[in-house]
Amino acid sequence: MPEQAMNRNFPRLAAAAVAALAFLSGCASLAPTYERPAAPVPAQLGSTTADTAAAATPVADIGWQSFFGDERLQKVIALALENNRDLRIAALNIERARGLYGVQQADLLPSVGVAAGQTAQRVPGDLSTSGQARVTRQYSATLGFSAYELDLFGRVRSLNDASLQQFLSSQEARRATHIGLVSQVAASWLTLAADRQRQSLAEATFKSQSDTLRLTQRRFELGVSSDLDVQRARTTVETARADAARYAGQVQSDLQSLQLVVGRPVPAELLPNEQALSLAFAPLPAGLSSEVLLQRPDVAQAERDLQAANATIGAARAAFFPRISLTASIGTASSSLSGLFGAGSGIWSFVPQLALPIFDQGRNRSNLQVAQADRDIRVATYERSIQSAFREVAEGLAQRESLVEQLAAQQSLEEAAQRAQFLSQARFERGVDDFLSVLDAQRSLYTAQQGRITTALAQQINAVTLYKALGGGWEASTRTASTAAGGAR
Repeated sequence: MPEQAMNRNFPRLAAAAVAALAFLSGCASLAPTYERPAAPVPAQLGSTTADTAAAATPVADIGWQSFFGDERLQKVIALALENNRDLRIAALNIERARGLYGVQQADLLPSVGVAAGQTAQRVPGDLSTSGQARVTRQYSATLGFSAYELDLFGRVRSLNDASLQQFLSSQEARRATHIGLVSQVAASWLTLAADRQRQSLAEATFKSQSDTLRLTQRRFELGVSSDLDVQRARTTVETARADAARYAGQVQSDLQSLQLVVGRPVPAELLPNEQALSLAFAPLPAGLSSEVLLQRPDVAQAERDLQAANATIGAARAAFFPRISLTASIGTASSSLSGLFGAGSGIWSFVPQLALPIFDQGRNRSNLQVAQADRDIRVATYERSIQSAFREVAEGLAQRESLVEQLAAQQSLEEAAQRAQFLSQARFERGVDDFLSVLDAQRSLYTAQQGRITTALAQQINAVTLYKALGGGWEASTRTASTAAGGAR
């Protein structure tokens, strides 16, 4: 082929060659075939009989606005989702991972650039062939790409796949933070409600016991009661006063904790009242398959990290093979600016390079060992995340039935203590029993009331924890089959 014809056809020949090699570069990958590890947990969670009403909607699809029916709690959760800094950091981590993935994805295609420049050089007379100093100038304008790697063995594509999985992992991390924040706000809000109720109970007990103390002191002055009765009554008063002070401090601590997790001060009208512990949540299933654990974002995040490590092995394997890179450009050059785009000023360059590792002191082998070890670590991490998820759900399901029985027993105990206190007071006033039996009945009633509050809080926290453990709290509204289909479209 004549040189002039070759010059004219070079751009088309080079483009065809690059396209063919780029096609071949996508035909190989040395990454291991990914297989999801088997879940190292039993196939069944909880009892074998499930609540059919709850089973109609998966827990992960029950919106937190539907699960937490109290309007004040819903607004507090919404404030937290807008202002919590941990959630904001998780969202920014997604943007960072998206940017890193974009950088890695750019390596799959050549970067095309335009360059224009001028070169000026002065040659002194004693070095010039004419014996006189002269100045030479050269103008050029080129279009081309440099150091584009032909991914014949999938190294760049494996790194791109790893970056994609890391980006998806950051999304799952944000979901996990979101779900954890919803449950944390609910738990803090309910704990504040319980401590407020304990404080109110302690203050009411302090007031009633103070009245009893004054009455006992009056009876002692009249010679009806002994000083021992007065001191016994005083012990109950001081106990209630200490509890009231302790719970007052605990309420302030709970409020600070709630405001910290929300990320801003919580309006007073959104704080819980004494009836908050009687909230009814949406029903949850009594038994289900362990496969639901795969819907948890922390489990999905661990699997994404495993897939990223698996792809990195492909890049480490490809490092043992030759790397071919291309640098090419086409443009025009002239000694004068006016002749830059004139006839016959065209230039081109084509520089293929081949790099083959021969003796690298074991660097590539060590990198492959590191990648394989990272993959094995991610497998163990994935299996551990499933085991932790199974334990959380299994414990929550087991405690749920127990707490129902405990709360029923505590309520019956409180009713019995109230009746015993009433009878003891009546018998004392009629002279049948001494004052010690009245004080014992009052202490038993106070203890039963505090126990009922503690058990009610434990039951509420159990429901919140189980809702989180089953992957609930990501959606604001409950997803139905129709809404899921609409989202798929």
